[in-house]
Amino acid sequence: MIVDVSGVVLTPGNGGKNCAGNGEHFDEQGNLIEYCCDECDFLLCCTYKCNCKNCDKEQCPNKE
Repeated sequence: MIVDVSGVVLTPGNGGKNCAGNGEHFDEQGNLIEYCCDECDFLLCCTYKCNCKNCDKEQCPNKE
């Protein structure tokens, strides 16, 4: 599991659509979760076609 410094669980890949830090999801209280992508180590996994077989990020949930 990848957790942002703000405590948001990040899910890279799939164009960032599933990631709680993409600025489109709400927390349990109904507040919009802040956009975290500009500080995320996995930004390239969301913006470009990532080669998960050769991923060097140990925490990446998409690593094969």
